[in-house]
Amino acid sequence: MAQMTPEKTEQQAPAEPGDHEKFAHYVPADKLTDAMVFGYPLKALCGKEWIPTRDGLKFTVCPACKDAYDNLKHD
Repeated sequence: MAQMTPEKTEQQAPAEPGDHEKFAHYVPADKLTDAMVFGYPLKALCGKEWIPTRDGLKFTVCPACKDAYDNLKHD
């Protein structure tokens, strides 16, 4: 399984519909740089699909991504 990378480590209130743009999302770490440089779309653990262009460290982690990550089996 590919390592997942959060774009920020703190958390806030649960997401409401349409809040995906307000959060950093968990994505495969090995694909993030290419997606940002070449404009490839990524799919986050929560299901959001987008082309990352911003520094995720400036945003709160998506609660749905965090829940999904916490439920993954870690080796």
